[in-house]
Amino acid sequence: MSSSSVSDGILKFATQYSIYTGFIAFIFGIIGNALNIFVFTQLKLFRTNRCIFYMTIESISNFIYQFLSISLTILTSIYGDDATGRSFIWCKLRSILSQICALTTFYMICFSAVDQFFSTNYRYNLRQMCTLKLGRYFVLIFICFAIIHSIVFGFSYNIQPKFGCIVSDYTWIQYSTFFLYPILVGFLPIVIASSFSILAYYNVRHIVRRQLPMVRRKLDKQITAMVLTRVIAFVCLVLPYNIYRIYAVNFPTSQSVPKDYAISRLIQAIFSSINIMNSVTNFYIFIIFSSRFRRQVKLVLVKKCWQPWKYWCCSINNQIEPNNNIEPRNSQMESDENI
Repeated sequence: MSSSSVSDGILKFATQYSIYTGFIAFIFGIIGNALNIFVFTQLKLFRTNRCIFYMTIESISNFIYQFLSISLTILTSIYGDDATGRSFIWCKLRSILSQICALTTFYMICFSAVDQFFSTNYRYNLRQMCTLKLGRYFVLIFICFAIIHSIVFGFSYNIQPKFGCIVSDYTWIQYSTFFLYPILVGFLPIVIASSFSILAYYNVRHIVRRQLPMVRRKLDKQITAMVLTRVIAFVCLVLPYNIYRIYAVNFPTSQSVPKDYAISRLIQAIFSSINIMNSVTNFYIFIIFSSRFRRQVKLVLVKKCWQPWKYWCCSINNQIEPNNNIEPRNSQMESDENI
């Protein structure tokens, strides 16, 4: 078998892999993040919780990222690649948008871990230090930083004839190698999220000693478990991609070497699919590891979706056939928001 046919086969497999994983991730990501946003905003128990506020912002960021991801998948299915090497504007825009979403997602996970540590701390002054209003200011300031940083860094991307859309300036390559990937989107969020989620878990283990209402105690345990499992998934899914990006920025593969370029495309597709899973899995992690969250999701879907839809259908039925004997709708579902 010739070298060119091997290269073509690897490229074809990499393209098909990107397309299938992209569509699967988009479907599960849209459903999962939409349900997260819906449950977090509809359940009264969650609406005033600071940690859940950060999780909601994370889910919104992930939801937006799914549309960027599916656009890359569609372009790959049409052109055989993500088309960033064909359009100067798209090359920069894709980098800017993906980095805004990545920074927002990563640091919302950090904020939720830090906030849960403070809210479960045995010291009253530390528990009162963080407020929802302050949290909103922090989120606004950080998103502004993420947008400015991503725009500035995005302009360092250029199209090179042999390499495609890459960071071409030496200063920005050094910045990516020694700060952006290892620190800003690597070591720093991983250490912050891991440390504070473990400390929050330690706080919750001793929460029984504090005089707190049972509802608050159960909620703290639930959210701490959700944060801890989310952080574990975050570390496992993000770390491999960041290591790959440091290598790829410093050692781009030329298209003039077909076999090496095909292998690099396949490796990129695999690591990218792992990275995308970070924006897909949060809802499913919560569902798997928190029985209380499963009941809360069921409650919201029944109370906010199924019952109104059923009542609407019955009302239309009643208008069309007024003589039908229809069971009256329950006045209100028994409040179960504090389960």
